[in-house]
Amino acid sequence: MLPLPPETEAILFDVDGTLIDSMPLHIVAWNQALEPHGVQTPDGFIDEHAGRPTDVIVGILNQMFGTTIDPAPFTVEKERLFIELLPEAKPIDQVVATAREHEGKIAMGVVSGGVREIVDANLKAIGLEGFFPVIVTASDDVAPKPSPDIFLEAARRLGVAPERCHVFEDADMGLEAAHAAGMTATDVREVLAAARSAG
Repeated sequence: MLPLPPETEAILFDVDGTLIDSMPLHIVAWNQALEPHGVQTPDGFIDEHAGRPTDVIVGILNQMFGTTIDPAPFTVEKERLFIELLPEAKPIDQVVATAREHEGKIAMGVVSGGVREIVDANLKAIGLEGFFPVIVTASDDVAPKPSPDIFLEAARRLGVAPERCHVFEDADMGLEAAHAAGMTATDVREVLAAARSAG
């Protein structure tokens, strides 16, 4: 279980790379979906843009490579490929244990740059379907990370002041958004790195 600041009244979790170790699968799905367009993502590209909606990332790739990929059908195909790979993903045990430990004791929600269908599939894959009462995603009409708006909307739905919310995140844009919202945050990448070096 991971520590929380003593003033915490709500916990907000990112999903990909935070609750579930799915980022390698996202990279595979991206590159499989891009293959017909003659494009492959540069090393570190998907991690760098983690938290951004797919259509935004497609726009960046179109600028980089001079392509004209239509974001809407591309997103459908990329998400289909990802869902096929999803059974290979594993939960990030320390973060999931933290959520389970605080169930019923503290307000909790999910804040993700993914669309709702993918977020729900991720949560189901790690046994957390229906676990979180508040889930805010790219499917909601709210500005995505690195804007603080998506975190502020989750706090509003939970009825907790932003400064009383603690965020678990694995992406720079997500951490930037959480801090801009006035929330405390844990960089899950540091936790995982420490666990790997200890193990």
